[in-house]
Amino acid sequence: MHAFVAGHPINHSKSPLIHGTWLKRHGIEGSYRAVDVAPQDFEDFIVKLKSPSSEFVGGNITIPHKENAFALADEVDETADYIGAANTLWRENGRLKATNTDAYGFAANLDEKSTGWQNLETAVVYGAGGASRAVIVALVQRGFRNVHVLNRTMERAQGLADRFGAAVQAHPLGALDELLQGAGLFVNTTSLGLEGETVPQIDFSGMRQGALVTDIVYVPLKTAFLQQAEEQGIKTADGLGMLLHQAVPGFEKWFGVRPVVDSELRNIVESAMGVR
Repeated sequence: MHAFVAGHPINHSKSPLIHGTWLKRHGIEGSYRAVDVAPQDFEDFIVKLKSPSSEFVGGNITIPHKENAFALADEVDETADYIGAANTLWRENGRLKATNTDAYGFAANLDEKSTGWQNLETAVVYGAGGASRAVIVALVQRGFRNVHVLNRTMERAQGLADRFGAAVQAHPLGALDELLQGAGLFVNTTSLGLEGETVPQIDFSGMRQGALVTDIVYVPLKTAFLQQAEEQGIKTADGLGMLLHQAVPGFEKWFGVRPVVDSELRNIVESAMGVR
């Protein structure tokens, strides 16, 4: 049994290490590898994946192909349909099926790192790109009463508010300071801070007691947003756990075993990242 992660570029992906660790742990004869697929080649890649002669039982889809994977699958489940993108594909009964495990991964990471986070009521989501969709879905599903989405382009933020319901409201970036007052959760869904990129200075001090700041960026593990929050006495959760947890459902579908995210796996990935 062979699975993959497809994206462009893809050489940075830690998914082969995650799934390779689980394959070895469970003694499964199979493989999981990274496949670089340029945008113009993605449809052909999916056509070959649908073929009975394909070497793959399924795989993960990452940037920039998630929306195309959603559109090209034979069948999408409720979660992928809600988010409007797919990150996990598998072949079943001659059909290519799709789901999205990013919302699950986001919530599972916070369940592990900050028990009770779903009771923080008000969230501020920084950015309205593709990654924000899964985060918003997780927040709505966990009962957040107010989800404030901020983006440089208001039209994108408003599009998410229109898609995901009354709990989600759109705002310009300039409203950040005001919206953080009394908020319980801040989530960076942008690529700001990736590989140490400069990020804006944010005053988190007005957030409610027990507030949490998290980031979907995990390189570096402690991003500038998380560093700022820690210096201001705010609890943080890094983004690596989201990557680890979102991988669980796919592995189960392809290889028939539900793996566990534990400290051993995290240590292996952190070592590969040069954290340890």
